[in-house]
Amino acid sequence: MSPAPDDARAPAARSQSLTDRTIEAVREGIRNGSFVPGELYSVYQLADELGVSRSPVRDALLRLAETGMVAFERNRGFRVVLPGARELTEIIAVRLALEVPAAERAAVRATDSDRSALHGEHSAMEAAVLAGDETAFMLHDQRLHGLLLDLAGNAHVARIIENLRDATRLVGASTIKKSRSLDDVYREHRPILDAIDDGDPAAAGSAMRRHLESTGRLLLREAADGSNSSLWEDLVDPVTGQGSR
Repeated sequence: MSPAPDDARAPAARSQSLTDRTIEAVREGIRNGSFVPGELYSVYQLADELGVSRSPVRDALLRLAETGMVAFERNRGFRVVLPGARELTEIIAVRLALEVPAAERAAVRATDSDRSALHGEHSAMEAAVLAGDETAFMLHDQRLHGLLLDLAGNAHVARIIENLRDATRLVGASTIKKSRSLDDVYREHRPILDAIDDGDPAAAGSAMRRHLESTGRLLLREAADGSNSSLWEDLVDPVTGQGSR
């Protein structure tokens, strides 16, 4: 057969690659604070900074808008969106639904090599705690969760969780500054790894649930800013998916 079909697909593949690169650039900007929630940014300027055309930038932003991370303003640009309390509730509910069973499966499937990799990331989190390096800590935290999701054998779920984590990163950073320390978060992961070491899926799932519940409550309190108790009480319970009243 002629190589023409591959050649025909090449422009589309290049466009997809540029779109993916743009998505990662925006997500990295959110992680490092280059993109500030609420400020208006130009699609044209972003395209120029990345050295790409506006088409893949628009495609990338449309995909990010689907996750709730950005919002378009017609003929003006886009803004990074700080999730509200209700959006955070939905995100935590999804994470509980996906990551608790993933931890259970990891306890069954993990090999010695897998456990070593998990402990390596946990040790790197501890080093970041001692160094007071929040950026490095969050990176290794994300990698540890990523390894657990990989062990569950579902790459699609891993991508979903990565998007959800980025959507909550701006709020999550403030909980570490105000509500709990890096060491607190580091210690919440220890029971998860202990259960995986023991090959105990029930304990691994329970430990993951406790960790995510703790994260969820802090995120929601931060979003509500402690000023609207009725909103907090009326929110959907992240664990049951039901209203608390």
